[in-house]
Amino acid sequence: MSTTHEHRAELFMLMQLRLLGFGRNPLRRRVDRLEAVLLMVALTVASLVIPAAAAFGTAIRDRAEHAAAQERAHTRAVVARTLEDSDETALLSPGLTTTRVRVGWFDASGSAREDRADVLIGTKSGSELTIWLDQDGKVTRAPRPPSDSAALGVVAGIGMAVLAWPLLIVVVRLARRPLDHHRAEEWAREWREVSPRWTRQLP
Repeated sequence: MSTTHEHRAELFMLMQLRLLGFGRNPLRRRVDRLEAVLLMVALTVASLVIPAAAAFGTAIRDRAEHAAAQERAHTRAVVARTLEDSDETALLSPGLTTTRVRVGWFDASGSAREDRADVLIGTKSGSELTIWLDQDGKVTRAPRPPSDSAALGVVAGIGMAVLAWPLLIVVVRLARRPLDHHRAEEWAREWREVSPRWTRQLP
């Protein structure tokens, strides 16, 4: 039974190779074999896109997470309170969800500090929130969480694959144009050689 399966597998592989232009076939021209090699290269590159995209996405994720880790190393979170209500007129701006208000907190020495920070529109005075301070004690943006770095890597990997496959198809089509042109010229030349013999046989 195993010998039969192996024989069928060999026949299948031979058939696929012949379909791609390999093997002995007097009807196949040199241009046909070049086209078969082009398709084999394109299929190989297409199969390598997935691991390449995964590696690219992983590299982007690692780089983003490294940058975020550097941000976290140079910032610290403190609990603050809003010192005023958020500006309700900001609701009139389409798509705007945050606005800047005065916030206050106590530093490590117990001294009161004050600055401006982004809060959700509608936040009332005295609301508690977490802010991030840089090494100079000024309010800065929150460092990117690890989940954002992972999402960025996934998007980068998928984006590379989505762009690579259509680009590969375009390259193959452009590369086949001169082959098709050369094939058409060969057909025309052979027809010019054969057609006189066929027309002489007509009554």
